[in-house]
Amino acid sequence: MAARVEFFYDYSSPWTYLAFTRIDGLCQKYAADLEWRPILVGGIFNSINPSVYEFREKGVPAKQKYMAKDMQDWARYYGLKIKNPPSVFPVNSVKALRGALVALEHPDRFLAYSYRVFETYWGEDKDISQDAVLRAIVEEVGLDPQEYFEKIARQEYKDRVRANTDEVIQRGGYGTPTMFVNGSMFFGNDRLVLVEEELKRST
Repeated sequence: MAARVEFFYDYSSPWTYLAFTRIDGLCQKYAADLEWRPILVGGIFNSINPSVYEFREKGVPAKQKYMAKDMQDWARYYGLKIKNPPSVFPVNSVKALRGALVALEHPDRFLAYSYRVFETYWGEDKDISQDAVLRAIVEEVGLDPQEYFEKIARQEYKDRVRANTDEVIQRGGYGTPTMFVNGSMFFGNDRLVLVEEELKRST
């Protein structure tokens, strides 16, 4: 049987942007089934991990300085441009996340959609909470704007993002990206090497 990989993610995380650019190729390499699970990471922080907010307000300056360097080192290694922090931070990514569910209904458009959402926010420093910004992305990747905006306003799409968020909390997650390989949890972009080891063991 193929390994099952679940990728719980929010567009508002730069570390998730990094992992996003690699996880699909990794799953293809090991013929693993990949499930995209959009979540609202702010809901996780509000529920079980308020230390994130505390660190932003009263963090250790030396650690914050190093983390900023670390982010740029990773971005350079991956060949990405990441502005950290963007002009609008944190960003309300909920519409974009509901939009991911719409994009998933058009599998040939999903990766392009998600990549452009990440790149637009982290690379181009545009506010992905704004309808005009999302509309430009949707049109660029070939989704129907009318369908997109009509669906993301529906309660069922709101409920699905909330259900994903509640599920990852119940399964031990506390941030993004959270990945499960056959039920075994891995957290963070730098755990992709361990995700690969788990996939090797599963094949």
